[in-house]
Order: sequence, then C-alpha cells, then structure tokens
Amino acid sequence: MPASRPRLAIIWLTVFVDLVGFGIVMPILPYYAQRFGAHGIGYGALLGAFSLMQFLATALLGRLSDRIGRRPILLATMLLNAAGYVLFAFAPFYWLLLLARLVSGFAGGNISAAQAYVADITTAEDRSKGMGLIGMAFGLGFIVGPGIGAAAAHFGHAAPGLVAAGLSLVNLVSAYLILPESLRKEHRVARALWPFGHMAVALAHPELRPLMLVWAIAPFAFAGYTVALPLWAGSTLGWKEKELGAFFILVGVVAASVQGGLFRVLTRRFGDRALLIAGMLGMAAAIGIVPFLATSRALYFWTVVLAFSNSIMSPAAAGLVSTLAGANEQGTVLGVAQSLSALGRFSGPAVVGVVYDSITPKIAFVTAAVVMLVGWVASLGVVRSAVVDSASGRSATVG
Repeated sequence: MPASRPRLAIIWLTVFVDLVGFGIVMPILPYYAQRFGAHGIGYGALLGAFSLMQFLATALLGRLSDRIGRRPILLATMLLNAAGYVLFAFAPFYWLLLLARLVSGFAGGNISAAQAYVADITTAEDRSKGMGLIGMAFGLGFIVGPGIGAAAAHFGHAAPGLVAAGLSLVNLVSAYLILPESLRKEHRVARALWPFGHMAVALAHPELRPLMLVWAIAPFAFAGYTVALPLWAGSTLGWKEKELGAFFILVGVVAASVQGGLFRVLTRRFGDRALLIAGMLGMAAAIGIVPFLATSRALYFWTVVLAFSNSIMSPAAAGLVSTLAGANEQGTVLGVAQSLSALGRFSGPAVVGVVYDSITPKIAFVTAAVVMLVGWVASLGVVRSAVVDSASGRSATVG
C-alpha cells in the first residue's frame, strides 16, 4: 500500500543502522576473544551468550509489543544496545566482554518487534516482500558494518565498540523523532509475557511445526559454522580482521542484492516454500565443503553460495510464519519464531565449539552441515498451499 511506504522506509532505516552497529564488532570479535585466551569454546560462548539473551528477549518483547505497541520496545532496546557496546569497548577481561554480549543480545531481541511492525503495515500478499526489505537492511548493514569495524580496529580495540555505540544513539534519536506507532489500540492484547507454552503449541500445530523446526535448526547450524570459520581460516589460510571483514561484506552484498529485488522475482515465480527448501539445501552444501577447500578464493566462492541460499531462505520462512498469524498476534508468533531461532544460535556455537576443540575442525563443519540437512528434511513438510490468513479469513498460496 502506498501509505505504508514511508513507514517501511523508516523501519528499514532503523534496522539498517542497528545492524551496522552489530556488524562493526563481528570482524574483531574472534580476535578480541583470543586476547583473553578464548578459543573454540570461549568464542562460541560469546556468540551463544548473545543468542541466549536474544532468545529470552524475543520471548518477552514480541508479546510485550502486542500489549504496549512496537515503538516503545524499539526505542528502549536501541538505548540498551548503546550501553552494551560501550561496555564491549572497555571490557578489561573476558567476563565483562561476556556481559557486554549478554546486554547486546537482549537488545537484539527487538527483531520480533521490527518484523511485527512490518506485518502491521503490509497486506498478507505483500508480507514476504516486507520481510525481504528487512533482510535487505540486514545485508546492507553487514556490508557497511564489518568494513567500518575492520578500519576502526586500527585505532585500538575500543574504537569499533564506541563507533557502534554512537550509531545506536543516532538510531535512537532518529527513530524517536520520525517512527510512528504501527499497532492500533483495538489490536492490542494483554497476554502472559513469557510464551514458552505458546512455543509448545506452535510446535504441535501441524502447519506451523515444520516452519518452527526450520527456525530452530537453521540458526543452530549457521551459528556453529560462524564459530568454526574464523578459527579455521585463521589457522589454515592466515585470515585476520581484514579478511574476515571481507567475508562479512561479501555476505552482506549478496544478501542485499537478493533480498532487495531478486527475492521478490523468485518468490513470485517459485513461491516461498520452494525457496525455503532450496535455501536449506544450499546452505548445507556450502557449510560442509569448507574444510576441504585449499584457498581463500574457493572459500569466498562458497561464501556466495551460502549467502545466496540464506538470503532466499530467511525471508521466505518469515513470510510463511507471519501469514499464519492474525493482526493481534503478529508479535507473538514472530516472537516465538525468533525465540526458537535465538535458541538455535545459542546452542549451535556451544556444540560446534566443543567439537572444534575436542575432535577436529573438519568434524565441526561436517556436524553443522548434517544439522542443516536435518532442517532441510523438516522444510519438506511445509504445506504446499491453502495457508489461512487468520487476519482476513482468506487463503493464500505459499508455494
């Protein structure tokens, strides 16, 4: 709808600035952790801590946004994010660095509110396109953020965190001034704020169950891969902040290109279900082949395959889930999905980090790939059509 375009632009900018701050710390985090003696398990704990708090936060913030609106949730988490990055910049030892990631992880739980905002202002037919725009903001954030982070690292380990904190404050001010509330008062509902019982209901629902499994399994495998990759590339290919920054930039370029335009063409042609299945299979292949590669060029090539596959899978999964939710429960259903995703990102780094340290790096990558294949099998169970839009009572074809 034309009237929703300015608000879509504002939420897109909000997510973009937030992800720039997140992307800034990614190229330096594994090397920052190694300064404190952390390796596979310790680095995995930093990634897992972020996702554990994101799991708890999405469970809370999605439902809270259904009760009080999206705007206050987004503003409060932007302020908290800035505080987490300041602590990250000045952490003198590992445990404070871990605390910083916990704070930022809780703030990162606002993604369910951002997705619910998009769902509030789009029709069921356009919802996957709106989710694709959020994916584009993620992609561009990863293009800009890692480049800034790698450059800022030349000015000391504190510089990337301070830049990220500054951007979070800019995001807060701009959103406060120009981001209106999207949830109408008649659609606000008061539910219990910890929807773990609702998660069980969602997993028991015959149409939601395969999607919920994908939301948990794919992040588990991908997050485990992100633990093993910088450690393996550093020891095997000599990668440092510059090369890892280029990796994240490449992922961002592909994601922005696909989700910014190509995804809409593909979803019209093939449907969300087909893109979900193809994306899961492509990610499994791109992860499993890594320890058999001998050059950085080959790794970058398979990174493109991985990024493309993820960029068609993620918005397709979000669109399919949100189509099943009514106007007064978008935050709740998407919050459950994001909570499962965060739970996967919490457990994946821990499991793959232990495998990396205790067995071999090769087995760590193979483990992540096999788990992704399990998610691919789950994606085959997604219904082919007749997904009911509970907001309108209509049926919408999804694949």
